[in-house]
Amino acid sequence: MKTFDFEFTVPASQQRVRDFHHDTAVLRILTPPPTIMQVHSMEPLAEGSISRFTIWAGPIPLRWEATHRDVSDLGFTDVQTNGPMKHWEHTHRFTEAGPDQTMVTEHIEYEHGGGLWGAVTRAFFSAPALRALFAYRKFQTRRHCR
Repeated sequence: MKTFDFEFTVPASQQRVRDFHHDTAVLRILTPPPTIMQVHSMEPLAEGSISRFTIWAGPIPLRWEATHRDVSDLGFTDVQTNGPMKHWEHTHRFTEAGPDQTMVTEHIEYEHGGGLWGAVTRAFFSAPALRALFAYRKFQTRRHCR
């Protein structure tokens, strides 16, 4: 199983960062261009809530269903319950790092499948692609949490 970790600070309160991540529009905000994100349904973030969406990797649709667990003021975990990856578990943590400073810690455990889908996910979710994705998410989180 592969892992990916990314950390950054946000000049905002832990509550502000939590509220931003609980917004049902956040997935679109955190998806960088030119990626197209088509949201089919997005339940408010809560224990057991489900999000269904399609990420377009060029002309290839990556349909995804995520279930949320361990939802608290300190973060949450989304687990792919249906989608292109063999395994995907993404934990978001929000830790107070000082007055109006929050440390955001992202931890992903993932595994690619075989065949055509495995080749697609290896390209779309490679370590460099994940670093670029999370650099964009860092920018957008800081921008929206001011």
